[in-house]
Amino acid sequence: MKRFIWLIISVLAIAFVACDEPTPEVLAEPQLEVTASNIAGEWQLTEWKGEPLAEGSYVYIAFDRRERTYTLYQNLDSFSTRTLTGSFFIETDPELGAVIRGNYDYDRGDWAHRYCVISLTANEMVWVHLDNVVDQSVYTRTTIPAEIKGE
Repeated sequence: MKRFIWLIISVLAIAFVACDEPTPEVLAEPQLEVTASNIAGEWQLTEWKGEPLAEGSYVYIAFDRRERTYTLYQNLDSFSTRTLTGSFFIETDPELGAVIRGNYDYDRGDWAHRYCVISLTANEMVWVHLDNVVDQSVYTRTTIPAEIKGE
């Protein structure tokens, strides 16, 4: 009986030690501070609420760090590309961390939601809707195709 108890204790100890080791993915992609400089560039929404976008649907966003502006290209609510522009703001909340919000040009108002940026690496960023944690958006760094930009 003592051997059986020691066997269980040993297995549990190994399991707890194994949980503390970082995964190779964590080591490969260092986290960046959420700043306008680090999010500057072009991104594609590759996953929303745990699922990839429907085939043929797209959302691209380009952030300009100097002007603190963005250009959003999407076809989620139209048959062709719809372009939205505006300004973005990054704030640091003591409890939540980096929070991104924005507004639209031409007096269209503020974004409907604010998002907590829970992960930012050189190639991926993850946003979580502050009012609905199930609403998670994964963006992958990319080059926006010229035909999407209308070039």
